[in-house]
Amino acid sequence: MRLCKPVDVERKPGLHTKLPLIDTVIFYDTRLLPLEPPLEQIILGDQKRLEVQVYARYQITDPLLYYQSVRTSEQARSQLTQIVSSALRRALGQVMLTALLSEERRHITDIVLQEAIAKAQPLGITVADVRIRRADLPPETSQAIYDRMKSERQRQAKELRAQGFEWAQQIQSRADRDRTVILSQAQRQSLTTRGQGDAEANRIYAQAFGRDPKFFEFYRAMQTYRQALADANPTLVLSPSSELLKYFGSGATREVRP
Repeated sequence: MRLCKPVDVERKPGLHTKLPLIDTVIFYDTRLLPLEPPLEQIILGDQKRLEVQVYARYQITDPLLYYQSVRTSEQARSQLTQIVSSALRRALGQVMLTALLSEERRHITDIVLQEAIAKAQPLGITVADVRIRRADLPPETSQAIYDRMKSERQRQAKELRAQGFEWAQQIQSRADRDRTVILSQAQRQSLTTRGQGDAEANRIYAQAFGRDPKFFEFYRAMQTYRQALADANPTLVLSPSSELLKYFGSGATREVRP
């Protein structure tokens, strides 16, 4: 600088002339410099609010233009922050939340980078990289989403319990119906078998009676005695002429053919 006016730009190290009290040297760092804009809230394309923080790196590529446009690093950072923030808002305002959770996120940052490069060039600055460092839902939105998810899970659990109860009722109903059918079939089979047994017994009795009526009569009497005298101390009140006493005559003997 000579009398506060730019004279020359020196990019190479070495010896350079300077007029005392007239020339002034201003040094600029031409290395890659970090830029960390503050966390900001952005409305996405699906109208969801998102808290986003980006990280960028830039380089002073034209010191003279840089001096003429921003002069100080504080002013340069302020303008770069506005440029990156504006580009980020435009890019995120056209996408859904799901885009930030997929591979499309890199495409979004590329769009922001290209816009930042174009707008920072008149400042003598080249933006080298832009990355989304953090993207979170605001606390109130996170709580609302959590409450909605909780309500949805409770509704699903209620539906599953109701469905399970309905299935249990159907299974119980089928089991009761099958039980009734099985018992009915078993009872019918039992009655049929018992009827067949009684018929067979009657046939045998009739056959035995036809072959030897006296023996059959004696056998039936013995069966009656067995049933009547089954108790340890039976008490029977009979008349002397009862048929049950026919085989209890004193000393009486009968010839019974088998």
